[in-house]
Amino acid sequence: MAKRPDGARLSRSSPVHTRALVYGAWVTAGIAIAGSAIGFLTGGLPVVYSALIGAGLAAVFMGTTALSVLVASRLKSRSEPDLRFFAIVLGAWLLKILVFLGVLIWLRYQSWLNPWMFFFCALVAVIGFLVVDIVALQTSRIPVVAVRMPGEGEAEVQKSDRKS
Repeated sequence: MAKRPDGARLSRSSPVHTRALVYGAWVTAGIAIAGSAIGFLTGGLPVVYSALIGAGLAAVFMGTTALSVLVASRLKSRSEPDLRFFAIVLGAWLLKILVFLGVLIWLRYQSWLNPWMFFFCALVAVIGFLVVDIVALQTSRIPVVAVRMPGEGEAEVQKSDRKS
């Protein structure tokens, strides 16, 4: 595992999630621009708002997962599974489900919302984020086997030799 400047270890999945967040921001921007252009040409400003909200809500919903894994992996203290990691990821998941449902219930009663543009922009954003996650995972280099490099861990061996 890599080390942060303060000496704590980074998770091996951190580059994957960071890359997924960056790629996801680009996908969201592209969907927002394309949806806004199509919305403006087909129905005016209210349809543009629907496209922006659909893309933005999907981005927040999908980005929360990667962000919660990044935050949780930085807070955990050991390399083995830590209860705090699972609590943070599960808590973020439950919070985003509640927020998502609350926003959908609120949007249901808005007269300016174009439900079709909202639905299609959100759908394209979700599919885009799934593709982004796959690309980020496939193009990253994650070590599968932990190999001890020469000179690494010699201090531990010398300490154990002194004890005996």
